[in-house]
Amino acid sequence: MEYRTIGNTGMAVSNLSFGASSLGGVFHPLKEEDGIRAVHTAVENGINFIDVSPYYGHEKAETVLGKALKDIKRSKYYLSTKVGRYGRNGINYWDYSARRTRESVSESLDRLNIDYIDIINVHDIEFADLEQVCNETLPALVEIRNQGLARHIGITNLTLRHFRYVIDHVPQGTVESVLSFCHYCLNDDALTDYLPYFEEKNVGVINASPFSMGLLTERGAPEWHPAPKPLQDACKRAAAFCKSQGKTIEQLALRYSVGNRRIATTLFSTTRPKAVLQNIRWANEPLDEELLAEVQKILEPRFRDTWLNS
Repeated sequence: MEYRTIGNTGMAVSNLSFGASSLGGVFHPLKEEDGIRAVHTAVENGINFIDVSPYYGHEKAETVLGKALKDIKRSKYYLSTKVGRYGRNGINYWDYSARRTRESVSESLDRLNIDYIDIINVHDIEFADLEQVCNETLPALVEIRNQGLARHIGITNLTLRHFRYVIDHVPQGTVESVLSFCHYCLNDDALTDYLPYFEEKNVGVINASPFSMGLLTERGAPEWHPAPKPLQDACKRAAAFCKSQGKTIEQLALRYSVGNRRIATTLFSTTRPKAVLQNIRWANEPLDEELLAEVQKILEPRFRDTWLNS
């Protein structure tokens, strides 16, 4: 496993990391004991960064993860969770107020059975009033960081230009990391346009969704996927080509996403211990450059297609 530092945080994290959204039953039904074993398998095999949110499974993911973490030494992992996006009684809601931010951090600490959070993120700022994020949510997180309840502050977001807006409108050093998803994968590398800016600002970069929320899988995108149909069709053709070469598109997609050393880590999510080990093997394999070139040709007509203006 390769380890890279997230910006100026001093956190040396595995280039492949564990996203705990699946522990909330977000994508498939969950057997809690399997999810707990998946977390243990990840940490036992060198993964030392775990990301979660109270939104995932409407608090379920944090609850299940908290059970798993009871049996792991705190020095073995870094943990990231979020504020701003929530759910209750099957209904999603957003609240980026300072009051709810403080409450949320306290609740997450209790569910996760930990004393501090390594990175506390403002979740999915594309849904927020960015002025409120800058003037209320982030100042509340700075207070929490000063209290020692969180060590570092980040923001997560699909719409890339929002990262720059927020970082430019808060005091330097407020935002220490960004978590971007679906913008550094086989069909979209738009995140690379922003890497020089993040490096200039000493902001670490976390990448998520190497499979582009299911687009880059043999199974294909789920029905709810917001990607335009021409992009979904191109990804299906790419998956079929990989299969014809005796490979899987998942294997290529994961190896591609972890390969950029300017990105600290890439998150994947599963509740299956076997899948954890498989992803670790893929991450450690050499990149098949010939297969990559052929797949990029297939995807080129829809390259960087997205479903929000980024």
